[in-house]
Amino acid sequence: MAEDGAGLFAPCRACHSLDPAERGLPGPNLAGLIGRKIAGDAAFDYSPVLRKARDEGLTWDARRLESFLADPAEMFPGLWMSMRGIEDAAERQSLVRFLADPASR
Repeated sequence: MAEDGAGLFAPCRACHSLDPAERGLPGPNLAGLIGRKIAGDAAFDYSPVLRKARDEGLTWDARRLESFLADPAEMFPGLWMSMRGIEDAAERQSLVRFLADPASR
């Protein structure tokens, strides 16, 4: 399962899309996430802790995203997203690779 990034992303689809044109979901659009500023989807109202990270100039890279996926609430206390972290490091890495590579979808 660790190599199945699409399968690992399946539960995320309830709130997030990877289609740049899709809007109106409960969570921000994740198309082009790697390299983008945190809270960088202008069409989404982020929690204050993520807006603060954006204002500090933080961006999503693979390492930061993997840390986030391990324990979102620890990385960003007060985060509005209610998701438990992904405990398995191989699964986190697979999901990050999937999100980073549009060709894998």
